[in-house]
Amino acid sequence: MARAENKETVSPTMRYVAAIARLLRKQKGWSQEELGKKIGFTGSAISAMETCAQPASDQMLVGLERELGEGSGIFERAREEVRVEKFPSRFKDFVAFEQKARSLTMYEVLLVNGLFQTEGYARALFAGGFPQMSDERVEELVDIRMARKAVFDHNPPAVIELVVDESALLRTIGSASIMREQLLHLAAMAQRWNVTLQVMPLNQGLSGQYAGTDGPFTLIETDQHDHLGYMEGQRESQVISDPAKVSALTQIYAKIRAQALGPRESLALIERLAGEEQ
Repeated sequence: MARAENKETVSPTMRYVAAIARLLRKQKGWSQEELGKKIGFTGSAISAMETCAQPASDQMLVGLERELGEGSGIFERAREEVRVEKFPSRFKDFVAFEQKARSLTMYEVLLVNGLFQTEGYARALFAGGFPQMSDERVEELVDIRMARKAVFDHNPPAVIELVVDESALLRTIGSASIMREQLLHLAAMAQRWNVTLQVMPLNQGLSGQYAGTDGPFTLIETDQHDHLGYMEGQRESQVISDPAKVSALTQIYAKIRAQALGPRESLALIERLAGEEQ
């Protein structure tokens, strides 16, 4: 249901979408009802979108691109902006870099990295968090997390490396069946040409050396070939641009990667944990 307060809080992107959609609709001589019928919505829904009483949904933006965009990509671009706007504010800067990255290099300790999560795993993770979120917000966060996976298929696709601690693979999120699905998904992703996945075994610390004690982080090479770092924890996050700090993280990651199992051994371990060992 459209709400009056939406008009006061709607984002600049949605205001732009509303104005452009109204202009292009009128140029075609269509009524709100006619446009709605073409994209599977009521005339009232189109009216609510154009007045910003109810911002366009992702499905509506797809329809607007098809019927009004005429190959311009204007509404498709808006979809990307809207996805970023829906993220928690602390995460927005990182996502903007992530989605245009040339390469992503990640180390994870507690959980499976968001780019590699299944819907079931992400849903259980969000639903089980504290403070508890509404079902609507959980589903919204699941949708935008899944949308982030577009980075795997960009043209050219990003080169992605992930070292995940074995503890994250052993920690049950949701249920045993959800974890098995998640492990099988990791195994499938590990076999993509642009993905390198390694596991840091639990017994690595027995050697007296373990480079990952300071926790997870991400290294980003942007589309402009700049190098950045990213760290988060306890609802705080930081994009790091200082070259010396990024260099230090790069050296730490190199040591972590050297201490982890190789890709083949890592895949075998993941398949074994999923009950798929050959």
